[in-house]
Amino acid sequence: MSKIAEQIKIPIAEEMLLFEKRFYQSMKSKVPLLDRITQFIVRRKGKQMRPMFVFLTAKLTGEISDKTYRAASLIELIHTATLVHDDVVDESYMRRGFFSINALWKNKIAVLVGDYLLSKSVLLATDNKDFDLLSIISRVIRDMAEGELLQLEKSRKLDITEEVYFNIIKQKTAVLISACCESGACSTNADDETIHKLRLFGEYTGIAFQIKDDLFDYNSKSFIGKPVGIDIKERKMTLPLIYAINNADTTKKKWLLNSIKNHNKDKKRISEIIAYVIESGGLKYATSQMNEYKEKALNILYSFPKNSSRDSLELLLNYVIHRNS
Repeated sequence: MSKIAEQIKIPIAEEMLLFEKRFYQSMKSKVPLLDRITQFIVRRKGKQMRPMFVFLTAKLTGEISDKTYRAASLIELIHTATLVHDDVVDESYMRRGFFSINALWKNKIAVLVGDYLLSKSVLLATDNKDFDLLSIISRVIRDMAEGELLQLEKSRKLDITEEVYFNIIKQKTAVLISACCESGACSTNADDETIHKLRLFGEYTGIAFQIKDDLFDYNSKSFIGKPVGIDIKERKMTLPLIYAINNADTTKKKWLLNSIKNHNKDKKRISEIIAYVIESGGLKYATSQMNEYKEKALNILYSFPKNSSRDSLELLLNYVIHRNS
């Protein structure tokens, strides 16, 4: 993302540099072990896409303030906490090419670090009486937990419909990007209609982002570091797979469900499932859905006056669709 990121960051370059310092400050602790781990987290920071959404939506709707920096820190604290917890749940020992927190410090410490980061996000809001931001992040934490649990339940039963799938990704992925845009607008005291529009812009962008992630599972040229077919192996019902199952005849449907349920560790069977999903038009359908959500997001964005912040948000949206990682 480096070249595109530099382009996207042009209107908020100074703010992003200052944000990095403030974000580290928001995680600091008097407990030496916690401080070592938070330093490790800061050094391994990812693309920082979510803070970019916060600052760009704030600049789109008004002037960036201290509250904007707090909003970006709140979101990044929650995002980091969920990554730490996810690695424990998924028993994953690598994160962005480095050892994960649970690999280096074991599960118990990783869970407590995730809890600590969540508590810091809540305190950052309450200490500054940002009750509108507190309401947003409380909803995010609830929705993400519900989304994860709903996905786990459905991976056992394999009875997921397209409607349930969209509910899961709204709660698991889209809610956080939606909160970035909503809190960015809140931080500039934008009116309710503007905040609502930008919340929806974030939601549609987040849905497109997750569908793109689904498509990586079927792409042998994926650069995201996750093996092809990993979602099938973990019995995650993604949009291409749901489409293939819904449009299969009874025999093929039974074969697909049996393969996912009982043969999801068999590499040959996974390859056969992937081939069938591609052949049945699953990828084409998921891509069309992704592009529909992109267009819905763009329509909202184009209702705002054209300026450098809007241009960068459009670049960020396009990156979500065309990224290789």
